[in-house]
Amino acid sequence: MHYHISVADPQSHFLLITYTIPDIENDFIEIQLPAWRPGRYELQNFAKNIQFIEAISVYGDKLPIHKVTKDRWRVGTESQKEVRIRYSYYAVSQNAGTSYVDEELWYLNFINFCMYTEGRITEPYQVTLALPEGYTIACGLPAAGYNTLAARDFYQLVDSPLLASRSLQKCEYIVRGVKFRIWMHGNLRPNWRRIERDFRRFSREQIAMMGEFPETEYHFLNLILPTAFYHGVEHQNSTMIVLGPDDEGEGLYSDLLGVSSHELFHSWNIIRIRPKELLPYDFTKENYFQTCFVAEGCTTYYGDLFLKRAGVFTDEAYIKELQVYMKRHFENAAHAAQSLAESSFDLWLDGYEKGIPDRKVSVYHKGALVALILDLFIRKKTNHEQSLDDVMRLLWVRFGKPFIGYSVEDYISIVEEVAIVEEVAGESLEWYWRECIFTNEPLENRLNEALSFVGLQMSVFSNGNIQLNVLDDFRAKLQRDKWLATVQVLTVQEEEEE
Repeated sequence: MHYHISVADPQSHFLLITYTIPDIENDFIEIQLPAWRPGRYELQNFAKNIQFIEAISVYGDKLPIHKVTKDRWRVGTESQKEVRIRYSYYAVSQNAGTSYVDEELWYLNFINFCMYTEGRITEPYQVTLALPEGYTIACGLPAAGYNTLAARDFYQLVDSPLLASRSLQKCEYIVRGVKFRIWMHGNLRPNWRRIERDFRRFSREQIAMMGEFPETEYHFLNLILPTAFYHGVEHQNSTMIVLGPDDEGEGLYSDLLGVSSHELFHSWNIIRIRPKELLPYDFTKENYFQTCFVAEGCTTYYGDLFLKRAGVFTDEAYIKELQVYMKRHFENAAHAAQSLAESSFDLWLDGYEKGIPDRKVSVYHKGALVALILDLFIRKKTNHEQSLDDVMRLLWVRFGKPFIGYSVEDYISIVEEVAIVEEVAGESLEWYWRECIFTNEPLENRLNEALSFVGLQMSVFSNGNIQLNVLDDFRAKLQRDKWLATVQVLTVQEEEEE
């Protein structure tokens, strides 16, 4: 399977694609364009961006082709052993899940425009790019020749976005044998020394907590825009991040750190520790699942927590980020009708839109708060001998590393195992599942109960403002220090790098 991608007129923003399908044995084949992309659980109907499509033989003869669904075509092969599908795709959007081409940048998400042949999605795929002279490619796929990339199957191909330009900037570092590359495109002069130091710290902290990294290399792909923007998407061994404005201020840098740490933790949580309903991905329709509060909520919680543990954030900066989650939840969804599990399921309906008043909650914001409640409950119950860290590690060992998919029941079982809940002793986490996950009970009391253990208190004022206060309690401060303590133990070499 092979794609050839070119751009005849960069100002038109059209990609020209030739998809070559070899070794055909039937009288017809069906080709499918994905209707959605991993990391964004909503139908996006990429086929609307296809301008024209045709099927031809190796001799250039046209073959019959017609649609059977909005994004699926049937091709009559007429005894041909190889068929080529030629089509154009309009690549004019710049967010972390789209594609864009102009006179000096190719930004490609292959899932937007690459089709697969029914029954052959697990075969190897190659992509050849007709790039302008002097372009550098930034992508998690391995090279297979000049401007050619190889994927072991369609799933890997469409989980590997690409930046290509003459003006890409790059920084590299190695942590525990894993090579990390940070790529930047935009009108800015990165402070690479600061970036490398801080990225190295949170990368090391994440690997130390989880015990190992799923990949041998990882790419942070960053597109920096002149306008305000904040969006990141996780991928198999990379993340695509779009940020702005490019004023090089502390706000941009804080956003870069926050989204990068979040997306890196996805390398375990969702890329490999994946709900069973998403294994394998069905790109033709919705893949409903209840556990996005684990996939996104726990990742949101840990993204900033790793920055604090790694020494990138101060205590004050971390508490400020916690207050942001609280403010967004309590101001927008404190009285929502849906539970967190219901809102996870309904991502496919309107999860990324504002929606009607008081209907849904955010799997990111409420998800992070219930992860916080659970972490602090387990820590209090076990005197910090167990925590949500242990839950994530067990999910990795039992489900992520063997890549078999977990259910909501599996998550509940592991949490109760780590929390040392024994029914024979009359203990139960039933309150947590009922109030925090499966009903729409208000969170305020449970949240403050958890926060008091580490000397924090959230106040909700009559005007709707949220404030997170630090209590003057020495014993609670000791508990807070244990909660926020680093996991990593530096080697001599790492101490020298610091």
